[in-house]
Amino acid sequence: MAEIDFDPFDPAHRADPYPYYRRLREVAPVWRSPRGAWVLTRYRDCTEVLRDARFGHGSRQRLLDKSNWRRPAPSHAMPFILLDPPEHTRQRSLVNKAFTPRRVQRLAPWIGRLIDTMLDEAVDRGEVDLVEAFAHPLPATVISELLGVPGPDRELVRGWSRLIARGVDPDYQQSPEEKRERDAALASMDGYFRELVAERRARPGDDLLSELIAARDAGSALTDGELLATCTMIYVAGHETTTDLLANGTLALIRNPGELKRLRDDPALVESAVEEFLRYDPPTQLTRRTVLADVTLGGHPVARGEQVVLVRGAANRDPDVFDDPERLDVGRAPNRHIAFDGGVHFCLGAGLARLEARLAFQALVTRAAELALVSEEVPYKNNLTIRGPRELRVRLAAG
Repeated sequence: MAEIDFDPFDPAHRADPYPYYRRLREVAPVWRSPRGAWVLTRYRDCTEVLRDARFGHGSRQRLLDKSNWRRPAPSHAMPFILLDPPEHTRQRSLVNKAFTPRRVQRLAPWIGRLIDTMLDEAVDRGEVDLVEAFAHPLPATVISELLGVPGPDRELVRGWSRLIARGVDPDYQQSPEEKRERDAALASMDGYFRELVAERRARPGDDLLSELIAARDAGSALTDGELLATCTMIYVAGHETTTDLLANGTLALIRNPGELKRLRDDPALVESAVEEFLRYDPPTQLTRRTVLADVTLGGHPVARGEQVVLVRGAANRDPDVFDDPERLDVGRAPNRHIAFDGGVHFCLGAGLARLEARLAFQALVTRAAELALVSEEVPYKNNLTIRGPRELRVRLAAG
């Protein structure tokens, strides 16, 4: 097995992990890390795992193990994205009944107006941190509106969400203080949604939470614990990664002025551009699976119970699948990236994220004649799993 000199805590890796991914894919595409997990960086290996029922999330006991990557909410229910069929299938089918494309699309005019207001304010200021001024408040406001979180509560819930998102990294990569903050945020959000669920049961509204409470399938409904875990999952996953999609995509355009001009000149490219941002610098770099039956991966025997880490950021730049993969191409087609996972765990919120991103980038490149970095040094969040700038200071001028 090749020796790999990778330090995940190196700030240089945060700023640009892709040279390391490329070397790992070339030298040891199926690599046994020092902690025992198998790390996959080739597209074909990653997609095989995503589609193969012999890989899943394992038993509840494994999910609760201290060495694992995820922690349960205080409700003691795991979000269904971390469960295997048939539990995953039952819960997801119920959530699908409420989280419909029609409900998402109905938000489009309102999202467009929200984008216009935020960009007007940003352009008027001339120089802003685009993360705080746009990339974060936009999807946070959208998911709050969709779920039915009242306006006065939104800043509070956003604060908990940020701590929970930081906590999706493996426990061994977090300090005791970070883990305490994450667990306290999980408990706070759990308690908050418990009260909100009680309110919506008494007085249903025209929101996703009311629909989730009412969802039934052959007499089955989400239990209270499942409902609370689903609310937290939808809230956190519904905007933290979209924030990074907007920030990563904007940064990619600024650093590739030819592609920025191309998108400005041909706004019809916005749909393929969003898919390219997802491929080129995906918000979620890693995903994990547990081996449910002995298998062979890339010629290596992998035993039941072992952990497999899929590096989406590497698979999405595999030259065996993508032509000139290190180059940003806003018109790339086809584009079979795996930024939204795959198989039965394909991202539930992909449609919402794509809608927000299409509307946001279309407005941004149209309304901002100048779009430039204040400094080439862009600080990144201290996350390994979810990747995006901590701040993105830009200069904007109206078109």
